Amino acid sequence: MEGDVDKKEATATVRDFDPISGSIPATKVEISFGRTEVIDNTLNPDFVRKYILDYFFEEKQNLRFDVYDIDSKSPDLGKHDFLGQVFCTLGEIVGSPASRLEKPLGGIPGKKCGTIILSAEELSNCRDCASMQFCANKLDKKDFFGKSDPFMVFYRSNEDGTFTICHKTEVVKSTLNPVWQPFSIPVRALCNGDYDRTIKVEIYDWDRDGSHDFIGEFTTCYTQLCRGQCVFEVSFAWLPPVSPGNPSQSTSLHYMNPYQMNAYAMALKAVGEIIQDYDSDKMFPALGFGAKLPPDGRVSHEFPLNGNVDNPYCNGMEGILEAYHQSLKTVQLYGPTNFAPVVNHVARYAAAVQDGSQYFVLLIITDGVISDMAQTKEAIVNAAKLPMSIIIVGVGQAEFDAMVELDGDDVRISSRGKLAERDIVQFVPFRDYMDRTGNHVLSMARLAKDVLAEIPDQVILYMKSRAIKPNPVPPLYLSEDQSKPV
Repeated sequence: MEGDVDKKEATATVRDFDPISGSIPATKVEISFGRTEVIDNTLNPDFVRKYILDYFFEEKQNLRFDVYDIDSKSPDLGKHDFLGQVFCTLGEIVGSPASRLEKPLGGIPGKKCGTIILSAEELSNCRDCASMQFCANKLDKKDFFGKSDPFMVFYRSNEDGTFTICHKTEVVKSTLNPVWQPFSIPVRALCNGDYDRTIKVEIYDWDRDGSHDFIGEFTTCYTQLCRGQCVFEVSFAWLPPVSPGNPSQSTSLHYMNPYQMNAYAMALKAVGEIIQDYDSDKMFPALGFGAKLPPDGRVSHEFPLNGNVDNPYCNGMEGILEAYHQSLKTVQLYGPTNFAPVVNHVARYAAAVQDGSQYFVLLIITDGVISDMAQTKEAIVNAAKLPMSIIIVGVGQAEFDAMVELDGDDVRISSRGKLAERDIVQFVPFRDYMDRTGNHVLSMARLAKDVLAEIPDQVILYMKSRAIKPNPVPPLYLSEDQSKPV
């Protein structure tokens, strides 16, 4: 057999040469194939750098691997501490089970130097190169006096179910919302040309001593990465009724009936359970606009339902409902009913991401009374230029003329003589969808169908107005005879 072999120094365990800081190993391949990167402060390095060798079944191809503890920037290995070496042939690696060879390091008499693991894989003919950029939101805080210093590690899956490291990003210091630099990687290094092969990605918090803290992981494949789906970011807001009443009394629209949900909760559940499928992390900011907050009764038109000012996000629909019910027990609903603050709140986030990768949906549940019509119109006109839609669900028996005007289906909304760039508001009164037999499931299904009907067209209109095209789905990976997909 003849072909290219991707040989990778996967992992190595070496003896503890520096008793205080630990060893800093690097690997040198004989015949000037090169050196791996240096990995700081670890006795179990997992090297990323790989070497491509021509493999000939009929020849003996001798290899030698030397491991050093790097103490300075000098390229002269004689000035660094020798940790051990191993000899083998390329045939040994290829012929090992799963082409994975584990051998003890030697070269220092009387010392146990650890082990080195070498793996090989025949490369596909895929010559594609992938360019990617990643970001993350709301990562876990790992540093006691700061936030986190996150970096990503990419692994491709092997035929035996193990994973091989193939890329590391740079470290982004002191943030829970990192944006890593774009990078390019050969597709065959990422998945060996198999677009459906599993790719595992781990995220760590970098520590100077090498004991990086694990933050989380996910698995994907090249096909999914190439789709570049637009991620929906959904926000929820409750606006107080003009006469809210006591939520413990049945006359209140917020009445907490132990046997069934009130109209606010039903509207949330109806719309939220459908649109949440398009939100990547199922974490939703849920805000109240108009209440007296404990302990001093301060009036707020923008407060988190869960009471956490630093993190207003709730986990799924159940988390939002729980935060809503809990807030009714701790705050006193209070007017006036201002829409503009909530619209501007979401618009600030939408303004920061206008490349088509995210689209923001705001769900407002209200009794229809509005105290700042002029300001709200201006906020909507400004938001119409952003990747954003607004859903308004009216509850109760009030007149909703103002909400119909904001909807703009008949007359495009305007402010100070300026027309909205596009229609981004969809309003429906919940009472029109109440089933006469009292079937709340049917009522909620009807509401969701109509209230979400305009969202797809609004998304497409925004993308077209900004000349944002969907990323193409990669072609099928074909076998060598190009006759059938693998």
